[in-house]
Amino acid sequence: MKTLMKLATLVMAMTLAACASQPAYRAAENGGYGYSETKLTDTQYRVYFKGKGSDKTKAMDYAMLRAAEITLDQGYDWFVVANRETMVDREKVSMEPEIGFSKRYTRVTDCGLVTCRTSYYPESTLSTGIYVGGREKSVIESALDIQLGRGTRPDSSASFDARQVKENLSPKDE
Repeated sequence: MKTLMKLATLVMAMTLAACASQPAYRAAENGGYGYSETKLTDTQYRVYFKGKGSDKTKAMDYAMLRAAEITLDQGYDWFVVANRETMVDREKVSMEPEIGFSKRYTRVTDCGLVTCRTSYYPESTLSTGIYVGGREKSVIESALDIQLGRGTRPDSSASFDARQVKENLSPKDE
């Protein structure tokens, strides 16, 4: 029994260490946390960043950083943010013993230049467990529509020099 407890403790510690060691700024895999983008035209992109927590500033900074990287990767100098949206989704996690089947809906909001459309997709889950303590789970998502450009940058508060943004917002090694 003691061996089983030690093994369980070791597995939990390794799992927590693996989660803690993941950098916040990374490419999203399979709809998970991190950045992703969709190419709309040769010079227009929609940039996404999804992270844990509720820090709106960090989520927006990481979306802006990805926008700067895309701009430079495509051979452009600056980008204009045509539309921006940041959403925080909070969920209270149960703290009581629980066994059951639940059906949830995932909310997806797509925004264009004029309107937004919200769709709901069903998800079924089977859950069991004993929860000790309590917590609130938050997910934050930031989305930017950007237009890439070269040469003289427009004189607008929505235009950004890609090199400066990348230099100022890149994660610093600690």
